[in-house]
Amino acid sequence: MNEAISEPEVLVRVEGAVGRLTLNRPRALHALTTDMCRTMAEALLAWREAVDLRIVMIDHAGERGFCAGGDVRRAVQDGQAAREFFHAEYRLNELLFRYPKSVVTLMDGVTMGGGVGISRPARFRVATERTVFAMPEASIGLFPDVGGGWYLSRMPGHIGLWLALTGAHLRAADCKLVGVATHFVESACLPELKAAIVAEPAALECLLAEFVVDPGRPSLAVHQDEIEGIFSMASVEAIFEALAAAGTDWAREQLAMLRANSPQTLKVAFRQLQLGRKARSFGENMVMEYRVATRLAQCHDFREGVRALLVDKDKAPRWDPPALDGVTKALLDEIFAPLPSAEEWTPLP
Repeated sequence: MNEAISEPEVLVRVEGAVGRLTLNRPRALHALTTDMCRTMAEALLAWREAVDLRIVMIDHAGERGFCAGGDVRRAVQDGQAAREFFHAEYRLNELLFRYPKSVVTLMDGVTMGGGVGISRPARFRVATERTVFAMPEASIGLFPDVGGGWYLSRMPGHIGLWLALTGAHLRAADCKLVGVATHFVESACLPELKAAIVAEPAALECLLAEFVVDPGRPSLAVHQDEIEGIFSMASVEAIFEALAAAGTDWAREQLAMLRANSPQTLKVAFRQLQLGRKARSFGENMVMEYRVATRLAQCHDFREGVRALLVDKDKAPRWDPPALDGVTKALLDEIFAPLPSAEEWTPLP
């Protein structure tokens, strides 16, 4: 009897002067695992000093989207496994952030959570008409990690905080507007673009310019003033009050999204972005996020959020604390406190 041969979760190869990393879990929307993060980091380290390798390209196999995030269903089952995953994932994120060679990421389809962590550090970030960007972690009791404290806090007009608290989705034109994407290319042209990059990597910027088309008007532009006015408030409670007072259809939609999310996560994300904005380096931000991740991974809300949205799919999580006033400063201080020195996150060499 022939045994089935399993495909590797990441396809790693060198084509000419291009190192290629292709996510290869299409049935799971390429959700990242610990082994996937380690495989990519090992390849990047091996390629870092290779003088004949000019570019790294990150894409995905199949048609179902770039990367839906981390495999949280695995993480929620085992606290130690969750810590190992976050440690490996954040090392990959930080390595990409400071990588000395040009990285181009093709965000064709769903790009959420962990998918943001491996796309946003790239110098060139290509969106298509199928791109859907989001940081929806508040809906599962986690928080917008993988560098969210750094990237979201630096978006214009408090858009990053709006994304962190609501989990709102952005399409390609919006991604261009806020800097999530650097280029827009039609998905049908991606095979030709990839082949051209492999054939002539030294001309990467010119090639991207040749393939770029207009993504259209960003729908987000209509609400930029509202976002800036409301999400500049000094607390999560004040944001709730401002949305309720606004009385517009858009404000009511945002309020409904906030009310569906974990109150604990909302306040964690608010503080995360405040601290991330002040961080002196991306690595410093990741130390902070790892402290939060290791603690939230063991909290009720993470387990409950995964159950309600991904396992039972009843979409009726029972958050604890159930309201914002139960998320005290003391609880937040505990979540953000330093870990024992031997347990703190450290970057790759």
